[in-house]
Amino acid sequence: MKKIFVINGSASQASSNQKLIDKFTNLTSKFFEVTVFNDLKTLPHFDPELSINHTPQVILDFRNEIETADGVLICTPEYVFSIPSGLKNVIEWCVSTTIFSNKPTGIITASASGEKGHQELQLIMKTLMAIYTVDTALLIKGIKGKIDQYGNITDSTTNDDLIKFIDAYHKLINT
Repeated sequence: MKKIFVINGSASQASSNQKLIDKFTNLTSKFFEVTVFNDLKTLPHFDPELSINHTPQVILDFRNEIETADGVLICTPEYVFSIPSGLKNVIEWCVSTTIFSNKPTGIITASASGEKGHQELQLIMKTLMAIYTVDTALLIKGIKGKIDQYGNITDSTTNDDLIKFIDAYHKLINT
């Protein structure tokens, strides 16, 4: 089983992104061992002076999860036409490292619109030299109308898109 480290970019406990992560976990349980990180809002603010020396232990632990994973999945909403501040913060803690270099990565942006945040996250991950493809970068617009309170995807196109994403991500992880 491949180890996947999932980063939930949402700051909300009952977010649509968490429901998507749960759906992903259920659909991939036969071939992925998934660890989900939901605590972005508890991390210290990025401090470049501590990024290399005297790095907080919680950040070292986070980096280790990425480093030891076979792949990373980032599932996030868009906040004010950008990625959420907590997600940006944790990525900044990783810039001084090479932990994302050549790391198979899946990107799901699920939001009301999401286009700007999705583009921004892809640019950031490309800059960090993460490996993703057009098929492992999924934008789901209008997510709140496409998933119910129990995490069931109610839109058949979105469900098909998620299945295609999982297939492409599985292939990326195994190459």
